[in-house]
Amino acid sequence: MSTKNTLIVLGLGIALCAFSIPGFGQKDSSVVAEIGGHKVTADELAEKEAGKLLQAKYKYYLAEKDALEQLIADQLLEMQAKKESVSVDELLERHVSIHVQEPTEDQLRFYYEGVQTDEPYDTARSHIIDTVRQLRMKKAREAYIAELRAEYGVVVELDQPSAHVEVANNPRLGPEDAPVQIVEFADYECPYCQKANDYIARVRDQFPNQVSLVYKDFPLPMHPFAAKAAQAARCAGVQGKFWEYHDSLFQTKRLQASDLKKQALALKLDTASFDKCLDGGEQYAPVKKDAQEAQRLGLQGTPSFFINGHFMSGDIGYTKLLETVVQELAAVNTAKKQSAALVPSTDTEKK
Repeated sequence: MSTKNTLIVLGLGIALCAFSIPGFGQKDSSVVAEIGGHKVTADELAEKEAGKLLQAKYKYYLAEKDALEQLIADQLLEMQAKKESVSVDELLERHVSIHVQEPTEDQLRFYYEGVQTDEPYDTARSHIIDTVRQLRMKKAREAYIAELRAEYGVVVELDQPSAHVEVANNPRLGPEDAPVQIVEFADYECPYCQKANDYIARVRDQFPNQVSLVYKDFPLPMHPFAAKAAQAARCAGVQGKFWEYHDSLFQTKRLQASDLKKQALALKLDTASFDKCLDGGEQYAPVKKDAQEAQRLGLQGTPSFFINGHFMSGDIGYTKLLETVVQELAAVNTAKKQSAALVPSTDTEKK
């Protein structure tokens, strides 16, 4: 078996072992209880008790992913070291350490100025050198591991926890049949949601017909203006300008009642209708419904994402969001090819 195939099998084996743990990984239709003849499956438990299980699954997934990434890195280094007939330490010296440059005196002083310390520079200098070396070594090692991953064709099958989210009546940006659907629970007063809005826009610019965004409101109790801002965006949506208003809220970060009405004016909405909608609380119910669903799912903060049902939470960053979308697109394309392969061709049927 080739080294490439060995690593792929290794990754799949680890993933399959992980999935055998009840309640984690992929969906499981196994029976976990029986009540008066009714069989309760792991899927049913996960769906009906998501509020108690989703966050725990996600924490486990993150820990499992970190462990898997470390194992993959170790295996790659051992395999490449064997290929070059050297030890792992010699391999790292040959491909990593040699590329790590010593910091200049100007760089050390610049670093020192950014550190809050009462130590004089001459005393702190040796510690700064060690710190900078370690940072550069870590960066160079990660770059080398990335090269090896590409060379050996690493395949990771570890799946994120997932849950069903109702999206029928929520604002959608992009095709309804897009292969990748991002459902975002967000809060207009949340700084991480403001950043995430930019990340999502960048991803959709790259995949305009392949990625859709469904927005769901989850105004957090510690944000006094978030709930009314959510209602205001919904009121703008009544006039067909939800997304313009949504983006304006995230960009301006002006959420007081007077600002909400000014933004409606700037977007040339019918301000009399908008004010009536906002002041009368006409969109209170749908905002509350989204928040209740977030609570049912056990969400603890914003932004929270469900990408094709797979759960992610917090300030995940643009790179991770893009990586997840690309993985989902690849998975969808693979599933289509496998499905097509199972359908007999017309010539085969005639024979």
